[in-house]
Amino acid sequence: MKLTLFDLDHTLLSGDSDVLWCEFLIREGALDSGSFAARNADMEARYQAGTVGVEEFADFYLGTLTGRTPEDLEALRQTFLVDWIVPRIPASAVDLVGRHLDAGELVVMTTATNRFITELTALYFGIEHLIATEPQVVGGLFTGRSTGVLNMREGKVRRLHDWLKARGHQLRDFKSTAYSDSINDLPLLLAVDRAVAVDPDAGLRKESLERSWEILQLVR
Repeated sequence: MKLTLFDLDHTLLSGDSDVLWCEFLIREGALDSGSFAARNADMEARYQAGTVGVEEFADFYLGTLTGRTPEDLEALRQTFLVDWIVPRIPASAVDLVGRHLDAGELVVMTTATNRFITELTALYFGIEHLIATEPQVVGGLFTGRSTGVLNMREGKVRRLHDWLKARGHQLRDFKSTAYSDSINDLPLLLAVDRAVAVDPDAGLRKESLERSWEILQLVR
């Protein structure tokens, strides 16, 4: 059996879903640019450098949902998908995912970005299975916090093992491949049989060259 794992941001998407979501909300008047834009840019830079804390990262972006219901934000996320995400998905990424799906592989999108923002993107690609950071909802409202293990760095490996276990499998049952652009995903790439660096950042490019991993140009 073959298992193929795709990171999302800067791997299948030319951009970062969290950062774009914040920019979108600012444009829509739902976030204040003066107090949020600089913090958004700082968070993106520290994520790309691999220096931001996982809880800090998750809580910052989940904070954009605080105090609202999923229903309150549904129209916004639909517009976000159509106007901000789909135009940044290259045909080459759609084709790559499609080849793996057509081959009958178990295809999973695994992303540090929260499920509410990314589940429509996974569906756009035709990917049924999504492992993402889970936003906490209490009394029908987003709290601005996460629940469970954050799907980032080592957490991606733990979440993958838990997800497979719930399906009655183990990672060793599969011939596994993972695609990612980020040094943050090094633990996941080390856990699979085949690692593919997609338009890698400087840290991952260095690791890929040292380990003779395939380097693929896809979204840049």
